Amino acid sequence: MIQQLTESRPTEREPDATRVRFRHRQRTGPTSATAPAAGSPRAQWADAAKGVCIVLVVLWHVVVKDYLQIDWHIGVPVPGFWGTLGEQFLPLRMPLFFTISGVFAANAVQRPWRLVARGRIAGFLYLYAVWLLIHTAVLAAAPQLPTDRATSVLGLLEQLTVTPSNLWYLYALAVYFTIAKATRRLPRTLVLLPAAALSAVAAAGLLDTPGNRAGLYQNLVFFLAGLYLRPQIERWAATANHRRLVLTSGAYVLALAAMAVTGAQQWFGVWPAVSVLAVIFGITAAARLTSWSALSDPLARLGRITLPIYVIHMPVLALLHRLLLVPVSGLGGSGQGLIVLGYPILLTGLVIGLSLAVHRALLAVRAGWLFALPGRRRVEAAR
Repeated sequence: MIQQLTESRPTEREPDATRVRFRHRQRTGPTSATAPAAGSPRAQWADAAKGVCIVLVVLWHVVVKDYLQIDWHIGVPVPGFWGTLGEQFLPLRMPLFFTISGVFAANAVQRPWRLVARGRIAGFLYLYAVWLLIHTAVLAAAPQLPTDRATSVLGLLEQLTVTPSNLWYLYALAVYFTIAKATRRLPRTLVLLPAAALSAVAAAGLLDTPGNRAGLYQNLVFFLAGLYLRPQIERWAATANHRRLVLTSGAYVLALAAMAVTGAQQWFGVWPAVSVLAVIFGITAAARLTSWSALSDPLARLGRITLPIYVIHMPVLALLHRLLLVPVSGLGGSGQGLIVLGYPILLTGLVIGLSLAVHRALLAVRAGWLFALPGRRRVEAAR
């Protein structure tokens, strides 16, 4: 979720999910002769998809870590509705993010090891370590928030190494780039099949997955699929139509319903298969969304600035949770009834807005080192 630099070819701009070095200020137009044309349909669908995904990430955290912790006494099951709704997007949110990351990692993986090691692997690990320390300090001030946190030096060391924290997306990208680079000369099926098996084994609960290891194990296959199937994915997005949107959304809904009715979430291979359907639907929906500029434009703009939202939103949510939990729980039934339905939406918007405000403030005080690996600034540093 890292904001991008321009690529050497106009049709190959990488989304922010695969960049460590990035421009701190959002562009209002192309900044060089090599910049993609503004409003490019391909760039628009990818950025809009990222925008939707980051909203879903924040919304899910708002629901499970704040909203469902409030003592609601309104007599209607609205909180349960929000929890159930959020669960329906679990097969979509991170698999789609990692698929897009893989699509736009194709050029980077072909570059020399020294550039991949610094521009991608070291860069993501640096961001992960810096923000893990920040999260650990801030979350200590909000112990009521139900989330993974290190409470000792040993716990912090574990999160830095083998059991990633809530920031696991950054950790995963460093690992995935290493695997993709190391295996790039191998036959693709020889890499994809073990990754798919790992995803199925982890989703079936056959591996020990403390912390966020489950996400780390389950999403490698989607990153690699995006990397290897980039031409097919781009063609699919370019040719998306209304009929395909109806079919893919219907298949996704039916798969979710069947999985819920049969209790098949942990059957071997079921969760990855449903996630594949979700990704196909997500790409189709994002591509179709580009025809509705009133919605796709704001989402695409959001999709270009996902890094600050991703790394800042949890500390912001933790402090808001500490501030709001008791007052909202103490409201009478009529007061709670006025806010219970829209509370997750309002708080999600507030968390995203405050995260971006904090980001701007940090840049204003020259704290850009919090968002990029320090070093000699080069536009082509990641090539």
